This record gives sequence, structure tokens and C-alpha cells, in this order.
Amino acid sequence: MIRVGHGYDVHPLVAGRDLILGGVKIPHAKGLQGHSDADVLIHAVCDACLGAAGLGDIGRHFPDSDPQYKDIDSRKLLRRVREALAERGWKIANVDSTIVVQAPRVGPYLSQMAQNISADLGIPAEGVNIKATTTEKLGFAGREEGIAAHAVVLLERREE
Repeated sequence: MIRVGHGYDVHPLVAGRDLILGGVKIPHAKGLQGHSDADVLIHAVCDACLGAAGLGDIGRHFPDSDPQYKDIDSRKLLRRVREALAERGWKIANVDSTIVVQAPRVGPYLSQMAQNISADLGIPAEGVNIKATTTEKLGFAGREEGIAAHAVVLLERREE
């Protein structure tokens, strides 16, 4: 059996926060605002995984009303999602994702992001693809008000 899941996340850029994408701290004047570290890429991957398995979304599993998730490293959440999938017999085949960001340029960090996600999901590095795009200065991302990410995941499970 195979299933596909799609995830999307967006957070506003604000002063006084680190910018974390794919578990990588990227030098920038602003960071993403959120209850956790606000890593939109990992949140989108989590949602894609949970959706493909029919397990809801990241907010259901890690609510922002729960203080234990305040400023948590989103990579920890991704590892917990992987465990939830494994408990139900799902294996992640691949991840394809896109970061929507006008600035800063994230190209130099994509490889490390992919390595982080690969390690956290327990899949080979070639199973994780991360792209980045601008919006040609259109919309909230183009005005550098926030960053968004999309992710698509393929899950596999043997039927018994």
C-alpha cells in the first residue's frame, strides 16, 4: 500500500528570533515567529507525513497550547512523527519539498537541511529533495514578511 501526503506551513518573520529552516540556523536579521522554533520546512514535512498516514496534523499532535513544545527543536517533532508512522507500519519512501522565501538566499544550506531531514526520518539522503523559490517580490513572502514551505511525502506499508 502506498499513500501520498501534502504539508504546508507558514510563519511570519520577526526581529529577535533565530531563523531555523530544515534544522539549520541561517544568518539573517529576522527569524520565524512561533511557539516552537517555527521551522516551516520541518513542519510541512511533519504535516505531509501525518496526513499520508491519516493521523491529522502537527497541531493535533504537538499543540501550541502545550508548554512542553515552547521553543522546541522541530527536529525532535519530526523524529516523533517518524516513530508514530513506524508504530503503524509505515515507511517513508521519499520527501519532496519547496521553501518559499525571498530573503535570505537559502541555496547554500539546502544540502545540510536534506541531511538533517534524512537522518531524522531514517531514510537515505537521496530520498529527500529540497528546493527553494522566491515569489518575485509578490505576496507576503515577496515582501519578506514571512516564509512558507510545501512538502509531499510518499509512504509505503506492506499489507498483511
